[in-house]
Amino acid sequence: MHDANVSSASTIPIRALFQQRIPGDEALLQLAKLRFAQAGLAAEVYAESPDHLERILGFAPSQEYLPMVHLSRTVNLLHEQDRIIVEAFAARFAGRVAGFVVHDKAEMREQTNTLVDVLQELGGRLEREKNCPFLFLEYAAGLEPAWFVEVMERLRPVTLVSCCIDVGHVGIKQACTSFAHQHPGLELWTLSVEDDRLPALVTDVQGAIETALPTVLEMTRSLGKIGKLLHFHLHDGHPLIRGLSDHFSFLIRVPIPFSYAGRRSLSTLYGPFGLKDIVSNALQTCRSGGVSFTLEIHQAEGRLPLADAAGLFGHWQNIANGERMNYWLSVLAENALLLDELRRRF
Repeated sequence: MHDANVSSASTIPIRALFQQRIPGDEALLQLAKLRFAQAGLAAEVYAESPDHLERILGFAPSQEYLPMVHLSRTVNLLHEQDRIIVEAFAARFAGRVAGFVVHDKAEMREQTNTLVDVLQELGGRLEREKNCPFLFLEYAAGLEPAWFVEVMERLRPVTLVSCCIDVGHVGIKQACTSFAHQHPGLELWTLSVEDDRLPALVTDVQGAIETALPTVLEMTRSLGKIGKLLHFHLHDGHPLIRGLSDHFSFLIRVPIPFSYAGRRSLSTLYGPFGLKDIVSNALQTCRSGGVSFTLEIHQAEGRLPLADAAGLFGHWQNIANGERMNYWLSVLAENALLLDELRRRF
């Protein structure tokens, strides 16, 4: 299998989130395996424990590229016990996965030197493992992008420790920061599409949204100069969406109950054209270290007939959840087609 670090744009892996998102039995994972194979997608899986990862890898598609693994969001690399957990995963799955993704934490900002020290030590131990996967620190806690870049620059000599740019997390953070500068005391995340204040504020809201893409592009350029494999979590969103405001398709708009710019909907952080800029920028600035992409789209609710996969659910009396899973997988496939077309242009 290919390593994730490749130089040709047409051979850069496209992964998508591979998991059982809907209640049901293993037929749902069999459906995911089928749809991933049909789309030519590699997998990124979530793993709460080594045994959980072992089970999921048994269903993951046998594509050209090894799976990426997102470890539990509770893992904190400042804690020795959690670093031991990461080492245990790396030792058990060396040669079987491409890398492990771990979230950053808000408290890391005040413990930067400690973070760098422990990752230097951990990286040295990982390098002693044969075929050891990468460890990617993901931008997730909403800290300053400049701090994140600084940490990665200080970790430049540590071969197997790199980073993951989650464009949704970066974009939401930047949009909220930009809006707060215009409206001190008013937080963008406290608004919603039903808010009576929105019609008067919508121009400033969308102006703040437009600052997300330049921030991601600049962050990518800075991290690309470090010369190590850079991993991306790709998904869209908008701070006005209640609950989880990102992890959406790049092919949506946000409905609103009034007209703005000729539509009763708002553009999201990126959309297809923003994704094009993210992909082209990544491919141009990460040539020395390489790049990989995962479509980390969680939120897509609907139903789609099972068609050629109906046989997987012959033992089900109610196939509604199978159709819900099938719809989510179709959204992943649509976004993968878009991403593949953009990737092949460079």
